[in-house]
Amino acid sequence: MTIALKLQSRIQQAFEEAIDKAAASEGWTIENMPAVELEVPKEKSHGDLATNVAMQLTREVKLAPRRIAEVLIQHLNLAGTFVESVEIAGPGFINLRLNNQWLYQVLRDIEEQGEAYGRSNYGQGKKVLLEFVSANPVGPMNVVNARAAAVGDTLANIMEAAGYDVSREYYVNDAGRQAHLFGLSILARYREMAGLEVEFPEDGYAADYVTELAGILRQEVPDLLEKSQDEQEAFCKRWGTDRMVEQQKADLAAFGVEFDHWFRERELHEGGYLQEVIQFLQDAGYLYEEDGAIWFASTRFGDDKDRVMIKSDGEPTYLTPDVAYHWNKYRRGFEHLIDIWGPDHHGYIARMRAAIQALGYPADSFEVIILQLVTLLRHGEKVRMSKRAGQFVTMKELLDEVGKDAARYFFLMRAPDSHLDFDLALAVEQSQENPVYYIQYAHARICSILRQAQESGIEVPKAAEAQLDLLQTEEELDLIKKLAQLPEEIIQAAERREPHRIARYCYELASSFHSFYTHCRVLGEEEALQGARLVLVQAVKQVLRTALRILGVSAPERM
Repeated sequence: MTIALKLQSRIQQAFEEAIDKAAASEGWTIENMPAVELEVPKEKSHGDLATNVAMQLTREVKLAPRRIAEVLIQHLNLAGTFVESVEIAGPGFINLRLNNQWLYQVLRDIEEQGEAYGRSNYGQGKKVLLEFVSANPVGPMNVVNARAAAVGDTLANIMEAAGYDVSREYYVNDAGRQAHLFGLSILARYREMAGLEVEFPEDGYAADYVTELAGILRQEVPDLLEKSQDEQEAFCKRWGTDRMVEQQKADLAAFGVEFDHWFRERELHEGGYLQEVIQFLQDAGYLYEEDGAIWFASTRFGDDKDRVMIKSDGEPTYLTPDVAYHWNKYRRGFEHLIDIWGPDHHGYIARMRAAIQALGYPADSFEVIILQLVTLLRHGEKVRMSKRAGQFVTMKELLDEVGKDAARYFFLMRAPDSHLDFDLALAVEQSQENPVYYIQYAHARICSILRQAQESGIEVPKAAEAQLDLLQTEEELDLIKKLAQLPEEIIQAAERREPHRIARYCYELASSFHSFYTHCRVLGEEEALQGARLVLVQAVKQVLRTALRILGVSAPERM
């Protein structure tokens, strides 16, 4: 555990002990003990850490929060915590100031732990299945899929760093109506190329890539039309979706996203899972028949109305394979399920959560992150649609224009539930206005400093041997404090499902380094100070690389 997490834990423990002692001495009755939460104040003048626990106790002990704070401080034992002063501020905040010695230990931790710095066992190995993207295999990836890929992959990285056992999964919807229409569209273009008169399917896929696929299919399977009509349709549906899945895998790999498992919907149908889940819910008493259809009594679990699972014609609704799929996830041993869905699926959450509970699992073991849409802009103007893909800009087109690093970072700059305006012109600009360039330039500048030191025969001393207490300027101390925040930032990002926190952290760390570099010379100083600053610069390099790796963004050594 890093010094920052140890220190936070020790201070929280000290406050908990102080509350117990205060309650005993003052006769307080506390039925609901509040959690002691520590945060870094936004204003540096307010100290290094602050807690509002006195304000949280007001309802329990019926005293003014400032009075509660005074009593807590009387019983507070902060020996061995690096805290040098405690003060009450505002309506009852308790602010703590630390001496600099803990910051120097941060630098030693980073050197000792290397790439492991920032990682923790917060998640205690809990098995989590994170399902994201899961676009229908009927066309190329678009920019909304790209945002889902960046958010899902980064969230998985964050949760792994926080000690969760995370698996990434892509659900291939290759058995529904859209897959069927896609196969019919390919077959229609195939027949046109064979000189046959064809009526293109209503609601079919008319974009250029479908014609291209039909051309490839004619080369690979020239005798397709010799099969029966049903065989042609079935073949085109399977061949087309399989071909699109391969393309989607390639596009995602270029984006730095790899899945542990690609789960096929047709596996559910072929394996009898739909019938099995229907039988289970029937036996549990959660299904009933009405108007020839089979209904799920989802209102018993908080849904606004009951849902049809089997239509009167005997065909399953969209809900049925989804319920079977999530049941399958639990049966594979996962304890917590996280799905990333688009904004048009918000109303689907309640029925799925109802199904989860009907299957016997806790409602809070299923979680949905709603991802808002993306608007592509260039110099403030909305970008035209792709000619080849039809109604959308493809992921590949985006990556060809701005590259993987800029694409991933820009998708991660905003909270998932916020609409995102993606400025293509800014994403390729080599200036401080481009946050990706700004961050990567900080890393490249550090590498340049370390190369110059090596070329001059200057070695970076070990942190344990350097005179780190020479690091006293505001810029130096602020930079170390920012390094100290990484472990807690990762935990908070994992707990709150906020990958944008790490994107923001990278920018703030780069900004803090650029400020340090402007005010503090590294090479050419007196030897002891030079050595201490080299240790600091080396630590920034390590932490910046770690945080960028979590985002899936590269850390170039030259720019």
